[in-house]
Amino acid sequence: MQYFVALKIGEKRVKAAREYLNKISNGQAMPALALKDNRSNVWEPVGEENLYAVLNDAGGYVLTDVSGFMIVLCDKNGISKAIVRGLNAENKDTIIKMLQSGNVLEYKGQVSLPV
Repeated sequence: MQYFVALKIGEKRVKAAREYLNKISNGQAMPALALKDNRSNVWEPVGEENLYAVLNDAGGYVLTDVSGFMIVLCDKNGISKAIVRGLNAENKDTIIKMLQSGNVLEYKGQVSLPV
């Protein structure tokens, strides 16, 4: 797939994931990755499916200047599409309940975050 075609598809998927996460996180969601990192010249957009992952400092993820929890909407390969950072335990639990009520499944693998 050509780079710009893959990028446009990926951007569309990131936008949809961010809009969904914004609805349940009071507008705190940020966009993440639009393309899969495949270490070659083959360009692929991030996957269409939405799964969620919960990250924190204890899991080996560095959450930069914001402590607490991070909720990530990602594809089946763990490529992040939208993120919410700096959540306390109560906010994290509330968002997880909303995701689960929307039939969004949890992703348990390694998550790729924007650098």
